Amino acid sequence: MTREQAITGQNGGAVPVACALTRAGLAEQSARWQRLAARALTGRADTPDGVRLVFQPGPGVEADLRELVATEQVCCPWAEWTVATGNQQVVLSVRATGAGPDALHHMFAGLQPTGT
Repeated sequence: MTREQAITGQNGGAVPVACALTRAGLAEQSARWQRLAARALTGRADTPDGVRLVFQPGPGVEADLRELVATEQVCCPWAEWTVATGNQQVVLSVRATGAGPDALHHMFAGLQPTGT
């Protein structure tokens, strides 16, 4: 993310909607998202409060997703990152308030389900 906006966090304070990764770290994280999407992403939807990504389970998919989310939780703490498994799928739901949903829509716009 190149611009910084403020949203109100649950504690009532302003939380910057910005990525704390370096340029190199952001490029590496983006490449990791692209690799996971190319191998396992089956669905992507913008939601009113964020984004929902659906992955087909397979060797290392859930572990890779959880590693990506762990990084995102540190660099983008303004969003709520939730991984759930079941029904033959692994689902990532990312939610935010204020300017956060627009940032999430932009952040994941380049990820496309496999086969599209």
